[in-house]
Amino acid sequence: MFKRMFQFSSTERETIEASPNAPTDHSVKLVELSSALRREAERSGNGTHSVVTGVSPVCESFDQVYAKGGVPSNGRDYTIMKVADMLNSRHLAGMQTDAKRNSLMMALEAAGVEIGDLLQDAVGRNRALDEYEEERQAEIKAFEDIKAEENNRLHDELEHLTGQYMCRIQANSDQVSQEQDNFRAWQKRKQQESQRITDAATVCVPQGNSTAGGASSLTVMLERVNMARR
Repeated sequence: MFKRMFQFSSTERETIEASPNAPTDHSVKLVELSSALRREAERSGNGTHSVVTGVSPVCESFDQVYAKGGVPSNGRDYTIMKVADMLNSRHLAGMQTDAKRNSLMMALEAAGVEIGDLLQDAVGRNRALDEYEEERQAEIKAFEDIKAEENNRLHDELEHLTGQYMCRIQANSDQVSQEQDNFRAWQKRKQQESQRITDAATVCVPQGNSTAGGASSLTVMLERVNMARR
């Protein structure tokens, strides 16, 4: 998208490359940017590219995970999670492992709870957790692949765009160097022209009033001539 917003069309690039001395003031840049933005808006309106919004939100509650995994939650007084809460009860704190187990088994037996149902519930919940983890991992991997592909495309576009601007930067530097060379050549011609003027003026100065030197010497000679006329 970065490239599409700022990349010129093929016709515009040919115009710019064919005209290195074209104006580059802010008004021209604004026109170019406006054209690029307009083309990008038209492409967006035509739906020529898709927008990836991201992965689905993570389940904040494990109950949501169990529900997605098909674990029944209603109509059951005792689940494996109930047993987990009982195991961490303050009433069993400090007891040995065997003592805790005997106490829990006695309570479950008194409540008429089938151990097989609890174990089946435990297996179902672990399966739901594993399946949700695999689902999330696959979703994130797919999202990562999409973003990696997009990053590669953006990297290629950035290199292409950078190449275009580096060419323009080099062209600007070459133009500055050319103007500097032209100015130095003119300075050399100016020195030759000044010397011609000085040589001609020296001939016009009366004998004994000429001095060696350049333009400053010519000024001195003119002052001496004026003083002599007075």
